[in-house]
Amino acid sequence: MAGPLLAYGPGRRLARGRVVTKTREAVAGLVVTLGRPQTALVFVLFWSALTIAVFWPVGLLAHSLEDAVDWPVLLWVTERRNPTFEEFNWFYTALGDRDPLKKVVVAAAVVFAVLWRRRFWLPLVAILISFPLEQYVQAILAGMVNRGHPPTGLGSYPSGGIARIVMTFGAIALFVALTWELKRRWHVVLGTVVFVLAFYEGYSRMYTQKHWITDVISGLIFGPALFLGYAVAVCILAGRFPRRTPASAGIAAGVSESDGDKQPEVVPA
Repeated sequence: MAGPLLAYGPGRRLARGRVVTKTREAVAGLVVTLGRPQTALVFVLFWSALTIAVFWPVGLLAHSLEDAVDWPVLLWVTERRNPTFEEFNWFYTALGDRDPLKKVVVAAAVVFAVLWRRRFWLPLVAILISFPLEQYVQAILAGMVNRGHPPTGLGSYPSGGIARIVMTFGAIALFVALTWELKRRWHVVLGTVVFVLAFYEGYSRMYTQKHWITDVISGLIFGPALFLGYAVAVCILAGRFPRRTPASAGIAAGVSESDGDKQPEVVPA
């Protein structure tokens, strides 16, 4: 329900809001001045720094709730775990580990590089960079908060397994949408699938006691927040954001194709 609700409710209103409009204008100005590749890089670095600045105090708050929230939930789960269900959760939670997702990232990058033909470099670079982007931003936050982990696991703040799933499968869903002309409902389906995968990853991390519950909740917010900036940067690089308008077409016309302002070619399905 979360995907359709966000897509057709608050998400649609937010996309038409003043903040998004001002962001679009600012990005358009940077594209004209710097070019698309440079603007995409600047944006993703800015967004990463902003994400760290926002989730640092959130991590300190999570740490302060350890005795009041984390320990009671950990003990509650301990008393109610079922061996068969636990085995399934141990199997599923491995999906968020680094090793399997490295293979998924590489395979996806190669597949979309082939599909994008002459612009093969774009998905190759963008999809491959999603993995270290999440890893290093999450590692910086974990070091800044340094809250420790449950005695039953080694999970840190925020849950990297959740964030990796959001970034990896979110990047794949993003390039599916960029490669083929899909109707809006399919965009909602893709977003919902990624959300469900991430949500259950969070549940499995909590059930297997690898993370405090506040790590899981933070990861479910941190992952999509970081992905949002990554997705905008990819769309800038691909020429999908901001879209040219009649008013800005004359200004953009003065930028050479070497500056990266050329619109992407249509990629066949």
